[in-house]
Amino acid sequence: MYKLVDSGSFEKLEQIGRFRIRRPAASATWTPKLKKEWDKTDATFIRGKDGDGEWKIQNPDIKNPLTVDVGSIKFTLKLTSFGHLGIFPEQEKNWLQMRELINGRKLKVLNLFAYTGGSSLFCAQAGAEVVHVDASKGTVKWASDNAKENNIDTIRWIVDDANVFIEKELRRGNKYDGIILDPPSYGRGPDKQIWKIETHLTPMLQKIQKLFSNHFSFLLLSCHSQGYTPISLKNQLEDLCGKGEYISEEMVVFDQQNRPLPSGCSCLFVNR
Repeated sequence: MYKLVDSGSFEKLEQIGRFRIRRPAASATWTPKLKKEWDKTDATFIRGKDGDGEWKIQNPDIKNPLTVDVGSIKFTLKLTSFGHLGIFPEQEKNWLQMRELINGRKLKVLNLFAYTGGSSLFCAQAGAEVVHVDASKGTVKWASDNAKENNIDTIRWIVDDANVFIEKELRRGNKYDGIILDPPSYGRGPDKQIWKIETHLTPMLQKIQKLFSNHFSFLLLSCHSQGYTPISLKNQLEDLCGKGEYISEEMVVFDQQNRPLPSGCSCLFVNR
């Protein structure tokens, strides 16, 4: 079980199973409503001035891997050194939309910057053949373990830089019916390739267009980077995809008071 308990003062308070976790949330500019609940924490992530951070552990049991169920998919969560847990709950609406879009069709789907496999798992469960690409060997192993936990075996696991893999696929002449990408603001590939979203995203999208199959179905672009909004993502995809249906919105997680916490944005293009 995952739920957002409360948010505010640039933090969020999350419940994962029997544990309470407190983490930074840059968009939570308001005042928390459940102030007493914040004292009941098992772990707190303290972010440093240079962007890194460390966990303050109140309950040693939380260091063990945790399992949560989201939309009938099981995820294993861990406390990582960069403050992530292995899941982005704000993506749940996108995951459910893709599962509905695929709905048993044998689509070939490419998932770039695929992290621990949320999008890959939902697409594969719906019937797609998925190629899962991430630059981190450890993260791909984590995603693969999630797939095994859910008895999913229709995902191809690739450790590679996203740009490098796209170039390889273009040379091989491979095509895809659906493409997903959730690029970071900044990152490094396995061979120290530099990624900066403001520099590299637009050229990548132009390459991705060449991977569209004759029956291309959907493209999902999401990000958590400053300056990128639902409107800006839609403008980018309209240049790329042309006529079709566009669903662009802020990604949010609702707390126990039904107050939404903004957590990035996304745009889904559907070729109707």
